[in-house]
Amino acid sequence: MLQADLTIILPEIVLSVYAMLALLGAVYTGKDALAPMLTWATAGVFVLLAAWIGTSGEGIRPAFGGMFIDDGFARFAKVTLLLSAAAVLVMSQDYLSRRGLLRFEFPLLIALAVVGMMMMVSAGDLMALYMGLELQSLALYVVAAIRRDSAKSTEAGLKYFVLGALSSGLLLYGASLTYGFAGTTLFSGIVQTATEGHVSLGLLFGLVLIACGLAFKVSAVPFHMWTPDVYEGSPTPVTAFFATAPKVAAMALFARVLHDAFGGAVGDWQQVIAFLSLLSMFLGAVAAIGQTNIKRLMAYSSIAHMGYALMGLAAGTAFGVQALLIYMAIYVTMNVGTFAFILSMERDGQPVTDIRSLNMYSKKEPAKALAVLILMFSLAGVPPLVGFFGKLYVLRAAYEGGLAWLAVAGVVASVIGAFYYLRIVFYMYFGEETDDALDGGQSAILSGFLMVSAAIMLLGVVNLFGIEGAAAAAAATLVN
Repeated sequence: MLQADLTIILPEIVLSVYAMLALLGAVYTGKDALAPMLTWATAGVFVLLAAWIGTSGEGIRPAFGGMFIDDGFARFAKVTLLLSAAAVLVMSQDYLSRRGLLRFEFPLLIALAVVGMMMMVSAGDLMALYMGLELQSLALYVVAAIRRDSAKSTEAGLKYFVLGALSSGLLLYGASLTYGFAGTTLFSGIVQTATEGHVSLGLLFGLVLIACGLAFKVSAVPFHMWTPDVYEGSPTPVTAFFATAPKVAAMALFARVLHDAFGGAVGDWQQVIAFLSLLSMFLGAVAAIGQTNIKRLMAYSSIAHMGYALMGLAAGTAFGVQALLIYMAIYVTMNVGTFAFILSMERDGQPVTDIRSLNMYSKKEPAKALAVLILMFSLAGVPPLVGFFGKLYVLRAAYEGGLAWLAVAGVVASVIGAFYYLRIVFYMYFGEETDDALDGGQSAILSGFLMVSAAIMLLGVVNLFGIEGAAAAAAATLVN
């Protein structure tokens, strides 16, 4: 029995063992001299694990008495987060090494955070959920403050840590209430207690507190307050990581908890999630309008996008989960390309984050400007780019789930949000020419990620590269 359980969690074991061996190797050798090699090696391990998970494993395989679940939903989320983490690591290497920030701890902390994320999306028990969540969070608190001589970076790490501890407390209190009223920590046991119309008041409080803790992790309003400051203060590669893999893991965990543990009481949580979605979409759309720092702008953008993703979750149906998975895969791809561009924004070798520095960028770098234009239009949801189809899926899911008012609100928020994406395009093509233009000819790797991401937004229109079928199969295994 134990052997079968260990086989199911083998990818997580492999990544954990790799991280520990690499840590020992780095400590007992030249330390930071190994950092570039470790970065590439870790990214390689992520890609190999994504290929392994994506091509092996069928059906639903529980391990350790149902505490860990390997199913189509978990595999889809793991492949998405592993590939996005690998992309961010590869993009970060040049940026960090040129600024003396590339320490051997960085790729290893990312690897340990990813182990936590893989645990999160496969959690079948409240204790397994918390273990994965904390492993991810502790590693992320450290990478946020990795630039120790910067007041902004240490402030970002501290802010994230303090508010993260608060959200963990809420989550734990909700978990203890749920355990007290359900008599079990297993999702499969909780779902039998929490059936439509029979949810006790204590269990309802537990559900709401757990939802609050998870809403913090996806930076949904009103638990978003850490996001703009942490995005702005962290080194840009860390911000790129925050905006991709952890969002997929947290959103997948949110879906797992609501459908696996409280799937019989959709009516009790649907309105709460719809409310979080509505607030996130509008705050993200309105608050970003006044931003001139591109990292803060992307923070509010991510809050809005989590609002759209939550719309799919609020539908409470298998199609809603499918829409959520498709949306997250598209969102991550757009963000990888956008942050590849932000990482390349420099003047005289120094990073620049003011969007006004993009004035007439199209004259100097026409190909890059076009790629950024495609990504901005896709983030705004302009047809016929892939970002439009992501939004179309979640809007349709909300409408079919009986939340037509939320779908209408989503369209309105999308129109408001288009303003700040189009403003970046305006600066690049119609802004005033200035002497302090950005440096040209940046890293080939960053340019490659930018171009590939933009190409996916165009070419994916044909059939979304087949992720529809994979997402539908993954959703069906969760909502059964």
